[in-house]
Amino acid sequence: MNEKVEVVVVNTTVDGEERAAALAGKLVEQKLAACVHRWPIQSVYTWKGAIESEREIVLSVKTRRSLVTEIIECIKSHHGYDVPEIIVTPVIGGLRDYLEWVRTETRDPG
Repeated sequence: MNEKVEVVVVNTTVDGEERAAALAGKLVEQKLAACVHRWPIQSVYTWKGAIESEREIVLSVKTRRSLVTEIIECIKSHHGYDVPEIIVTPVIGGLRDYLEWVRTETRDPG
């Protein structure tokens, strides 16, 4: 196992199941993600001075830290929001076999 390859989780939300399925598929197909979990939520937020409440789909992308820039660009280019939520969280531990699987199912950057 290459301990220098760090695993992260990238979270974003999108406006519907169709966009969520397409984006998740694209990330996995391009080997930018080993796995993408998706589930529906109800979000309450302020946008342009108004309180909004919308159904969204959360995408939780398991990937390598070195792929984050490419993932951000992919999300931005296939997203419907002016300012998409994109949050990167480092994985500081976990089942070694799972973390190795994430490393092997994702490609080197570039």
